[in-house]
Amino acid sequence: MIRSPLCMATLILLAAPALGAPPRGAAEHPVAVAALTAGQVAPGQASPPQLPRRLQLRTELTLMRDIVSFGDLIAGVGAEAAATPAFRAPALGETGTIQVARIVDAAIAAGIIATAGEIESHGSAQVVVTRAARRISASDIEEAVRVGLQERYGVDARAFALAIDGGAPVVAVEPELNGDVTVTDLVYDARARRLQARVTVPGSMAMRLKPVRIGGQLVETVEVVVPRRAIARGETLGKADVAIERRPRDGQAGDLIGDPRAAIDKVARRVLIAGAPLRATDVQREEIVGKGDLVTIIYETKGLMITMRGRAGEAGAMGDVVSVTNPQSKRVLQGTVSGPGRISVQASSAGRFASAQ
Repeated sequence: MIRSPLCMATLILLAAPALGAPPRGAAEHPVAVAALTAGQVAPGQASPPQLPRRLQLRTELTLMRDIVSFGDLIAGVGAEAAATPAFRAPALGETGTIQVARIVDAAIAAGIIATAGEIESHGSAQVVVTRAARRISASDIEEAVRVGLQERYGVDARAFALAIDGGAPVVAVEPELNGDVTVTDLVYDARARRLQARVTVPGSMAMRLKPVRIGGQLVETVEVVVPRRAIARGETLGKADVAIERRPRDGQAGDLIGDPRAAIDKVARRVLIAGAPLRATDVQREEIVGKGDLVTIIYETKGLMITMRGRAGEAGAMGDVVSVTNPQSKRVLQGTVSGPGRISVQASSAGRFASAQ
């Protein structure tokens, strides 16, 4: 009869008092006996079978190809199974989903797994698949049109914007392509400033299979100054607060600011919206003398400087000519704002200045 290691250890321990001495080797190997009593595998006994490791499902992936393989979806499968096509990937630049149940059914049908329990899905019901792509922007298309017009028709289109019929198309090409966007089949009507063209990227199979054609018109533009951010009323604009952009000339007001120097260090007369073209009436020089303020009137000539107190009759920025009144004599003078709370009187007003004291 075969005895388990645990029963043999128990017999050894029970037999020791009857013999009057511990069995040979018992004192030398107390750890071994303890190990047997703990239920561990004895030397020479086969280890219990291990449960097979479950394959891991990837719940989100980005692909460069148009085919989703089982290796993309399931981590840990063999090389041959990994290369086996499973599903078609979304179109370039798009994202789609695959239900986990469909993946399991496909893997069973392909002989990659035998049961659904072999895949660990981490509780996910679907896998999100994104197809990598290079996006072609409207500015890329516009630049390609400018180059094409210059090369084929000698038209300098830098002062024009391209208004594409129906808006710029959504164009995506293979992500590994880094060549410039070009236009072919370009036809241009100089009188109406209209054009037709085909947009291409060298080496793109997607654009070869599905050509992208555009129609549009060149619109004359002008340079305008726009705020980079929202500007509060009374806030002074700095150099970093403004930028120059080109906007269509048609429909633009005639008082738009085209030189940033006309806006820098000026004060906003109202709330200015980021990106909205600035008008001359939107800003003003910073007033350093307010209407009704008590100011210092200064007359200075060679070897002589006279000062007196006065009240400003109007507000003014640095360099503005404003009226100022002596509150005691009620005399009114014209002076130039020369600093915060300071109005300088010109030498030609000396006589009037003396009589105003």
